[in-house]
Amino acid sequence: MNNFYRLPAEWELHEATWIGWPFNKYDWPGKFQLIPWVFAEIVRKIAEGEQVYIVVQDENNKQFALKCLTKVHAPISQITFVFAKTDRNWLRDSSPFFVKNDKEKVIAIRFNFNAWAKYENYKLDRKIPQVISSVTNIEVIDANYKNKLVTLEGGAIDTNGEGTLLTTEECLLDDLVQTRNPGFSKKDYEEVFKKYLGIEKVIWLKSGIVGDDTHGHVDDLCRFVNRDTVVLSMTKNSLDENYKILNENLEILKSTKLSNNESLEIIEIPMPEPLYFNGQRLPASYANFYISNKYILVPTFNDENDRIALGILSELFKDRKVVGIHAVDLVWGLGTIHCLTHEQPKE
Repeated sequence: MNNFYRLPAEWELHEATWIGWPFNKYDWPGKFQLIPWVFAEIVRKIAEGEQVYIVVQDENNKQFALKCLTKVHAPISQITFVFAKTDRNWLRDSSPFFVKNDKEKVIAIRFNFNAWAKYENYKLDRKIPQVISSVTNIEVIDANYKNKLVTLEGGAIDTNGEGTLLTTEECLLDDLVQTRNPGFSKKDYEEVFKKYLGIEKVIWLKSGIVGDDTHGHVDDLCRFVNRDTVVLSMTKNSLDENYKILNENLEILKSTKLSNNESLEIIEIPMPEPLYFNGQRLPASYANFYISNKYILVPTFNDENDRIALGILSELFKDRKVVGIHAVDLVWGLGTIHCLTHEQPKE
């Protein structure tokens, strides 16, 4: 096997973005009717700058998607529908990781997907890497370690494209709750990340935000915005359940070096006020933004911190338009924009 793979940063040029059209009402109980219109707005923006592949369940699902997209004036010529039965819609996590080899050829690395070690409906989602490969003709390689396919989701990690990766101990090392790979140590993960993703340095944060049912995904918490800068979700409210968690992660980042031994710049981004629905705290976070070729799509929550978060990201991404996507209803599905999308890098 070629020993050189590199996981590109999300801000590198995309060939396309993958997303699944909503159909599973159980992901947004009581709010499902609103969700397709949020998806339509997400797709409309992304499609202005790149191809969008939309996974649909059947012809009815496709026609409904087409109706919604046409009504919001999405550029239909930029959209390709792919028929595939899935369990849910969180393509960030069920898709393969697209890496580049030493010839800059894109290859798909398939990890096992088990619905965050929490839900039973994942056997169709597990086939997403093969679906994508059949459409794109991209070669799929299995991420095997110690004779077993490693379990990993896209939202569990974030990278600067130059050998440094962010993740959390809560997500990957907890052997009691939502265990992905029983018995795995930091060293085991670091060997897997190096072999298949070209990672030289792993930054291990402690815990993810409260309300995240993935048990610690980093894409609700901390994200790279360029090769040596991250944004970190923070709250000034010492009574908030996230206060201690976020400050602990801040201290870890302050003492961190990148893979090239350079210092890391940390930009604090506020959390929205706690958001609840049906008695449950939701994982509302501005860190769950998606970097497309033309836009930074940021979830917003009818909160006074919306404009502050958008302003911070606008200063950091001067080459793209930073826009808010209303996500108060979307986050009832326990994820927002980044969780739903997956970039396919351009060769």
